[in-house]
Amino acid sequence: MRCALVTLIFGLGVEPSAKVKNPTPQQISSLGVTNQQISEPPTYVELQPIFIRSCNACHSGPFASKGLATDSYASLIKGSSSGPVVIAGNPQGSALIQRTTGKVQPQMPLTGPPFLADTEINLFTSWILAGMPQGQEATPPVTPPPTSDEITYANVAPIFAQRCMQCHRENGIMGPPPEGYQLMSLKQTLSIADRARVVPGNAQASELIRRINGLAKPRMPLNGPPLTPDEIELITQWVDNGARDPAGRSSSIPIGAKVRLHGNLSELWSLDGLRLDVNSATRFDDTPRIGDYVQVRARITTQKSILAERIRRR
Repeated sequence: MRCALVTLIFGLGVEPSAKVKNPTPQQISSLGVTNQQISEPPTYVELQPIFIRSCNACHSGPFASKGLATDSYASLIKGSSSGPVVIAGNPQGSALIQRTTGKVQPQMPLTGPPFLADTEINLFTSWILAGMPQGQEATPPVTPPPTSDEITYANVAPIFAQRCMQCHRENGIMGPPPEGYQLMSLKQTLSIADRARVVPGNAQASELIRRINGLAKPRMPLNGPPLTPDEIELITQWVDNGARDPAGRSSSIPIGAKVRLHGNLSELWSLDGLRLDVNSATRFDDTPRIGDYVQVRARITTQKSILAERIRRR
């Protein structure tokens, strides 16, 4: 999933042109995109798959970047806190086109290349020329929430997209992803490149969970209010039930992987109720005591337990 339309230039002072009910291929190609022929201009509903894939990661929900949400027709037409991003009949004066074509830098999505295909920009252009028709949205079927053993990555990915990926992706709002950790895919979420942040089957031993529920500091997401209790519970259940992929297959436990956990010693040796194995090689720095906030560097053993290599008071 990619993120688009961040930090756009708004308020261009261009008066909307007359709406073009059925823009010709010549009108579209004259704007410097492609000469693909579009006999019928698309509606917002038909453009939604592009917004979902390329824009909504940053531009959706109550925490949308710059106040611009592309996940509904009304919010897209409203624009951002600075003004409109699409001007009916005037694609050249619309920031959506300027940014996605690269005529105004930086080109969007910020995660590009790859950027939007010419055919996709062509569809946006035709839509704006036609006056930005909304289209008819189908009423989504009412489905019950998944049970704990039915939760898959598909259920938690939208939370990561809306609340985490503004930072935890390449070219995020903080530049490189913090500590190199990205959340743009299941593979990245489960990565053990430097350490495991998710331990399938063990939410207590998962740094990701401890960060979003506040056991570890700083609490995440860093740039906004905490996740809701329901969101935290959903992600916790996903991890505890094996961090299943979208097909429902459980992820393997990364035996031997490093973990780094923060929390309070609730007993010797337990971290907020998570049992820690210690041995003669375990280091204890700064005399940690029960009740202290500590950092634990550990590994996942072949018995799937957490073997502490170092416990340090923080």
